[in-house]
Amino acid sequence: MSESTLPTTRVHKSEAPGGRREIDAVPLRRPGRWAASAVLVFLLVFLVQGWAANERMQWATVGEHLFAPVVLEGLATTLWLTAAAMAIGVVGGVLLAVLRRSDNPLLSRLSWAYIWAFRGTPLLVQLLFWYFLAAIVPNIGLGVPWGPTFVEFETNQLITQTSAALLGLGLHEAAYMAEIVRSGIASVDEGQTEAAGALGMTRRQTLRRIVLPQALRIIIPPTGNQVISMLKTTSLVSVIAVPELLTSIQAIYSRNFQQIPLLTVACAWYLLAVSVLSVGQFYLERRYGRGSSRDLPSTPLQRLRTALAARRPAPSENR
Repeated sequence: MSESTLPTTRVHKSEAPGGRREIDAVPLRRPGRWAASAVLVFLLVFLVQGWAANERMQWATVGEHLFAPVVLEGLATTLWLTAAAMAIGVVGGVLLAVLRRSDNPLLSRLSWAYIWAFRGTPLLVQLLFWYFLAAIVPNIGLGVPWGPTFVEFETNQLITQTSAALLGLGLHEAAYMAEIVRSGIASVDEGQTEAAGALGMTRRQTLRRIVLPQALRIIIPPTGNQVISMLKTTSLVSVIAVPELLTSIQAIYSRNFQQIPLLTVACAWYLLAVSVLSVGQFYLERRYGRGSSRDLPSTPLQRLRTALAARRPAPSENR
């Protein structure tokens, strides 16, 4: 018998007035769980107390720089990079997924090649590649191939540090989003597409009105994870000196040599931002899961109300 099928209660029968027999369910005692929980709580308190009481943590330095203007500016840049890169990734991913499923073999193979190349090389290498692109392409122009050029720009002026960060993050993310969107589209029953075709809808209308709305239930959860991952991945752009959160922190501790306290500041802001995004992901998943599950997960407010209701004394019966 598996652990999930083991009984969790012990049944006692008692005689009630009127000859009726009432059943009182008594939870089974599990001393092993309580002992393991006590040990884990002790270790957690020990580690947190040791970390908080360590004088070398320089908590005064943490509090001094937690809301420093340069740190808040870096945080704003991080959030902006996350939103912009995810917008590029989502749009590019949808386009690549549609091309991947195209009947045109050229478009399908081009999409596959893009995904293969951008998923197969590290993001850090791609960021550096875009940043140093001017070394091999000094100028970028628009014109007739092998003919006259009408407009020409210097690559260094066109692809700045921020532009290189957006290109690296966004184009890399598009390769992953393409697979997420493709799996979501594939999860929709083909009969839906056939029925839409029988009603005279074009492939574009079928995709926009029938397939994508149903695929969102599959696409939303991994996309939320990608947004959270992107927020943390933006720290890689510090190698090309984009003034995001980690770059701002590094600039400060390069002057005062308080590396750990300043990195604690960065961790605090990353954790706060990820927590806010996790709450948004929870409500999005709950919204798009309404059509597939009858038992939706309770919201934090609903769980709080249930806990408070359980603590209220039961009303006495008048006999």
